[in-house]
Amino acid sequence: MSIIELGEVRDEPESPPPGRRPRAADRRLRVGAVLLLALVVLAAAAPVPRRTVASVPTAPGASAYLTEAGVVVVDATTPTGDRYLSAYALPTADDESVVRRRWRTPLARTGDYLVVWARRGLLLAVGASSTNSTLETTAFDAGTGRQLWRHPGIARWTADGGLLLLDDMTEGSAAVRKVTPDTGAVQWTVSVPIAGSPELHGPPERVDQLVLVQPTGEVQVYDTASGRLLRGVDTLAGARSAFQRVQVVGDLVLLVPPGSTELVAYGLPGLDPVWTSPVPLVSWATTCGELLCAVQQTGGVQAVDPATGTVRWADPGPDMLVDVRGDRLLVTGPDQRYAVRDAATGQERTELGEWQMVGQVRPGDALLGVRTAGSDLVVAALDLGAGGARILDVLPDVAGGCQAALPVLLCRRVDGSTGLWRLSR
Repeated sequence: MSIIELGEVRDEPESPPPGRRPRAADRRLRVGAVLLLALVVLAAAAPVPRRTVASVPTAPGASAYLTEAGVVVVDATTPTGDRYLSAYALPTADDESVVRRRWRTPLARTGDYLVVWARRGLLLAVGASSTNSTLETTAFDAGTGRQLWRHPGIARWTADGGLLLLDDMTEGSAAVRKVTPDTGAVQWTVSVPIAGSPELHGPPERVDQLVLVQPTGEVQVYDTASGRLLRGVDTLAGARSAFQRVQVVGDLVLLVPPGSTELVAYGLPGLDPVWTSPVPLVSWATTCGELLCAVQQTGGVQAVDPATGTVRWADPGPDMLVDVRGDRLLVTGPDQRYAVRDAATGQERTELGEWQMVGQVRPGDALLGVRTAGSDLVVAALDLGAGGARILDVLPDVAGGCQAALPVLLCRRVDGSTGLWRLSR
């Protein structure tokens, strides 16, 4: 799964998803006692290492974003009306307590920024336009901070090194554009119908096909290198016009037809019909091990054979699917207690305890969970394969709002400042 969206350093979510089967109270007490004993033994087994924290300069109202190249701070507007974007280098091994500013560049005085990331020499900032609140991407030179271009939409890298920009389609007409990364020059544009939802095929940074569903029911596949239409297939009988939800998972285009009583799969790029499966109320789907997990609007999961559409196992919920690593699923209940399930059978393998997940800059990094222990923050690696939570560090005076690009962790401290730590491994 992907979803690289870090956002600003802010409070953790307050309310988890509803409902979970109750567990026996004595089991919960035993688990809590074992975890407490483990922390005591860990603290007594060796002297506490010297932890070096580097402070990132953040004024009140500023937002900090961790990237692979360092930390980016979006300042709040000053009383004089000025606003800046600042980039800081990560601390070096010689002095882990110092964060040095690399550059500072002016920003538009209004508008909210939601995510900032660095890739291939660019710093890409996604924010809401100050004029109509639609999402737009602004590109900066990652080395100097010079603004290169601004376009509507959210950027995704293509297989040939270009950038796709997908409009925020809340209302009115929208489009998908391909631009040259260093100049922002538009190479081609494809219009997106009202209430349309473009889907992409390929790894997150190597997209090679664009999939659109027209209100008439026609599914279209475009080549992202040229913008050329590769194939179009009518998926609705007659000339009806109806809304269909679409998602691309692997080499399958999954459609939820009107009425949401089944899931229909077509193969890419030819859009050949593959199967129809009686899976109702599908919200989204993802690859899970050798199967395809269809997550329902009610929170349940049905695991489908991607070749035939046969339902291999089903779980009515209320546990929610959070992440997939190989043949293991990470699920959570209403109390934010996490558990590991087997992707092939849906059976629970182990319980990991109560955690809050840390946003990752690199999706393939180890999963991190945090929880408070008095005034400290316990940081652990959640190993789905081994079925355990390995304590990495216990950080004092940390409030939360953490982001990670291992082994570096960025968090908000209790005094309102922002700190960087290099985690023990």
